[in-house]
Amino acid sequence: MSEHRRKPPQPQGGGRAAARRAAQQPSGRRAAQARGASTGSPADPYGGGGEERAYGSRAEARRAAQRGGRRRGAEGAAAAAGGRAARGGQPGKKRLIDYPRHNKYGWRRWVPSWKLVTGTALGFAATVLGASTVVYSMVEVPEAVKIATAQNNVYLYADGTQMAATGGEINRQILDFDKIPEAMQDAVVSAENKTFWKDKGVDPKGIGRAFYNMAMGEQTQGGSTITQQYVKNAMLDDQSQTISRKAKELFISLKAGFEEDKEEVMAGYLNTSYYGRGAYGLQAAARTYYEKDAGKLNASECAFLAALLKGATYYDPAGSVDIDPRATPEANTEAVTKRWKWILDEMVKDGHLDAAKRAKFDEFPMPKAPKKQARLGGQVGYMVDLAKAFVINNNDVGITAKKLSQGGYEIRTTFEKPKVDALVAAVEKVEKANIDPKARPDTDTHVQFGGASVNPKTGAIVAIYGGSDATKHFTNNADQTGAQVGSTFKPFVLAAAMEYGVRDPAGEAVQGPDQRRTVDPDKTYYNGQNKLTIKKYDGSVWHNEDGEEWKQVNDGDQDYGDINLREAMIHSANSPFVQLGMDVGIEEVRQTAVRAGLRKESLVAANVPSFSIGISDPSAIRMAGAYATFAANGKQRDPFSVTEVKKRGETIFKHEATTEQAFSSAIASNVTDVLRDVVEDPEGTGNNAAIPGRQVAGKTGTTDGNKSAWFVGYTPQLATAIDMYRMDDNAANKNRKFLEMFGTGGQKKIHGSSFPSEIWQKYMSTALKGAEVMRFPAPEPLEADTVYGGGAKSPEPTPSDSPSPTPSEKPSQSPSPTPSKSESSKPAEPSCGPFDWDCNNENGGQDGGQDGGQDGGQDGGGGTDTGGTDEGGTTTGGETSPSPSLTTGGTTNGNGNGNGGWFGGTEG
Repeated sequence: MSEHRRKPPQPQGGGRAAARRAAQQPSGRRAAQARGASTGSPADPYGGGGEERAYGSRAEARRAAQRGGRRRGAEGAAAAAGGRAARGGQPGKKRLIDYPRHNKYGWRRWVPSWKLVTGTALGFAATVLGASTVVYSMVEVPEAVKIATAQNNVYLYADGTQMAATGGEINRQILDFDKIPEAMQDAVVSAENKTFWKDKGVDPKGIGRAFYNMAMGEQTQGGSTITQQYVKNAMLDDQSQTISRKAKELFISLKAGFEEDKEEVMAGYLNTSYYGRGAYGLQAAARTYYEKDAGKLNASECAFLAALLKGATYYDPAGSVDIDPRATPEANTEAVTKRWKWILDEMVKDGHLDAAKRAKFDEFPMPKAPKKQARLGGQVGYMVDLAKAFVINNNDVGITAKKLSQGGYEIRTTFEKPKVDALVAAVEKVEKANIDPKARPDTDTHVQFGGASVNPKTGAIVAIYGGSDATKHFTNNADQTGAQVGSTFKPFVLAAAMEYGVRDPAGEAVQGPDQRRTVDPDKTYYNGQNKLTIKKYDGSVWHNEDGEEWKQVNDGDQDYGDINLREAMIHSANSPFVQLGMDVGIEEVRQTAVRAGLRKESLVAANVPSFSIGISDPSAIRMAGAYATFAANGKQRDPFSVTEVKKRGETIFKHEATTEQAFSSAIASNVTDVLRDVVEDPEGTGNNAAIPGRQVAGKTGTTDGNKSAWFVGYTPQLATAIDMYRMDDNAANKNRKFLEMFGTGGQKKIHGSSFPSEIWQKYMSTALKGAEVMRFPAPEPLEADTVYGGGAKSPEPTPSDSPSPTPSEKPSQSPSPTPSKSESSKPAEPSCGPFDWDCNNENGGQDGGQDGGQDGGQDGGGGTDTGGTDEGGTTTGGETSPSPSLTTGGTTNGNGNGNGGWFGGTEG
């Protein structure tokens, strides 16, 4: 190349651009350049003569800088290397496992090589395979015969004596494969595991399909195969949802799938599965539900039994409300019918059932009604069922219905045999003496009694009456039956009124000194008129869904006039409590009942006026428990039936009672005081329940249409509820309904004051015989002013020109100690006086005024003798009156018909 075409080197010296480039260069490069600048000759731009040449490009400068860094002194090099090593930027010495990688820089050092990844994966696979081989060789495939063995469940009374041993509850008989109907095999395959005859014990696709169908809300096959479910049935002692158990289950399923014949697995599954009603295995299920051998089942019946495998609690048409209140006969029948149809359709789709034959199965094969074993007859079956339900629903140790049926548990209950026997004897005595289905078939058939007794201090259920015999009558009448409680609900309304007060029409619907007025049962008056127009708290008339005014009827169409809440409770007047509930607020009343111990789901959800007079249907157990809250002076304890559960001698569950202060002692003691008058007052509707020598508080209840009657009462030691109703509750009867009780037992109408209170009195007298006589705490004073609500009018003083006595238009046979009334001694009660003939006395009228004023002392309990001071002046009249004999006989009671008069034996 000619000399003149060679491009001369660019100057490396001065200028701003050069300075800027120098400043940007690393220190090593600047040092090298500095050295070159000092030794190079301007005449020789290429650095001849052994001197360092200038760097003509950035790449050369960078390489020079790196070389310069490596030529640093030993100390600087060590420090730099340590810094780079700390940052992961300098490669280290190569090791057997090259990680971090020795010849990579920065983040690349931490990316594993393909050799490392491959080696790790192979090592892990080898480890898992080896462990799996060991586990696989150790597990054993279950045998149906071994699974069939089970222990008894032993139920004990509260004192530790044996109540029942339910060893026969494991009702199972092993069938050989050739004895199992082909239709049953096809039904479970179509419903549970379509790939059963082909898979190897597990089916990943089936698991994915189950999740998909579940997400889409469709009928599902189980995610587990039939083999896996058989293995689950075998693992009796370990039903936990742990990873180790699941892994063990998987290996057993795989081993069974590879080593066992499908026929053996199918037979094992159907022989060990639980079908409900204590039936394990197909043969036991066929006998339990259809009273036939398994070989005689048709395809429709097989489809039903296959549906039960999804969960008998929710698919048995008889219902399982003792385990879950939602599992009613109606809900279960609807659910199982839907699944039964689906299984038959799947059998057609899978080619297991001819479409023409499927078309013949258009009616659901309703099974037989459930039956109990003979040793569970009488009340024992009801108590065992109650204890089982409590264990299943109220413990944290995972005792399911299936596990409990497998046996091996010792269950100590709260039931006291002497009290159970006393309750049975009381019911049977009253029933035998009064109920005669042969003589009165139209009125005395299908009569049912139920009852429950609870200890207020603990909540323990000490006795129940579930029906005549658990092997014949299958509904536990002590539990929820649907029977409305009627006026036994009124104490909760009274408690709510004392807790919240009544709303002021001018105020807001919240509690506060200006919005609510405190209620005292003796100082609060309400209108007791029959067919009273019910109003909202703001004074506007309540209308029902048809736009009609709500007019509340009293039992027997009785008019009570203006009456205080104590008297309204004694006579069970409906109008005052319906209007009181509206003034307090139906939601507040509902909350009060729940705090007392009733279940919210048993209470009517609608905020209607009749809510306050018992249109809800709590169980006898819950009613006894709620009244026990008043007996315990406001302390609420949930009723319970099991104190302890053991297995193999070890306690696995122990009941721990919890106590809540539902009401203040002032409210509870005043409710009790009012309910004492219901029983102890001669005119009280509950006086048939009085026990000589003991204090008793209680309330009667009769429902609209006379379809149920109740008495619920208590002493300080025991609270008991008794109910009576008529219902054909045969499980085969699809149109079960409550029947009227007009004429039942030869009585015109059944009230809570009749048979229920009579049973209560007989039972409690026996149950408390020999027990300490205890007294209720005295009612605490309530800070409340006199309140006139629901249309009750405050009395106007009668003006008098002179203090001389006012003559009566009709002379009294018993002279009044205070023959005149002046402004300074106006009557304390709001109703009309005995001599106000022109007044429209709603509480007895003229006859009540005359007969009550004249004969009240002899017959009605009024007058000077009985009612003069205590009954008339203080208790019955509500406040002390300056003219007690006139108040009791003529005004407040307004009757002269003896023990109860017009009010005796009638209630709302």
